[in-house]
Amino acid sequence: MSTQSPIFARPHASDGAASDPSFSESVSQLLDRIDYRFVDDNEEREAIFRLRYQAYLREGGILPNESCSFSDSYDRESNAFLFGVYLEDELAGSVRIHLVTKGHPDCPSFEAFADVLQPELDADKTIIDTTRFVTDENLSRLHRGLPYAVLRVSWLAGGYFGADYCLAAVRAEHQAFYRRNFQHRLLCEPRAYPGLARPLSLMSTHYPSVAEKVHRRLPFYRSTAFERRMLFERPQPRFAQARSTGRLLEGAKSVA
Repeated sequence: MSTQSPIFARPHASDGAASDPSFSESVSQLLDRIDYRFVDDNEEREAIFRLRYQAYLREGGILPNESCSFSDSYDRESNAFLFGVYLEDELAGSVRIHLVTKGHPDCPSFEAFADVLQPELDADKTIIDTTRFVTDENLSRLHRGLPYAVLRVSWLAGGYFGADYCLAAVRAEHQAFYRRNFQHRLLCEPRAYPGLARPLSLMSTHYPSVAEKVHRRLPFYRSTAFERRMLFERPQPRFAQARSTGRLLEGAKSVA
């Protein structure tokens, strides 16, 4: 098996963009202005849910609702990490990450693709499921590297938790992006996906095998152990059990 999420952030489609040194430099410069925040504050969460709603509605992924907000029960699972990505204190994007293990399989992709994922969990594999990846429409037009910057936090999760696989549950038109940049392969043709109006296919990449290749192609995806700890080390009791099931990679200076 190989990895990752439903994508409505529209990563840049050009085959050469990510491997272009000038593009990589522009993303690196953008990262200097970006703050990744684990979000547990209700007001910040609501802002993210409204941004989600706008993005998914625009892409036809959900139907309109009176609250103009889009969230689900998976946002509160003990193995969930909800991140806001802020560009100079303005909410520019968001992504949700689930640390999926045999003891904590709860995530949207497991609900949709349990038959595909259960054998990997039975083999004690650690999986990162990335979902609800969205960006602000206007800021994405100004900064074409913004989707890469937002998605970066899920790649760092793969390094921190010692993931075997990273998942992407995506529409057909987004498969090429994941194949090209992360060497994902298709695991399952489109199926109904929880909470969404359109079916998604499941893709996966084997993190240990591709990490260094990804870093050569996308050098801005490198990180330090300190950065990963700042993002994912949580003192809250609700994270203790989920964290203990992942194989944390500490001590590597710039692995993921």
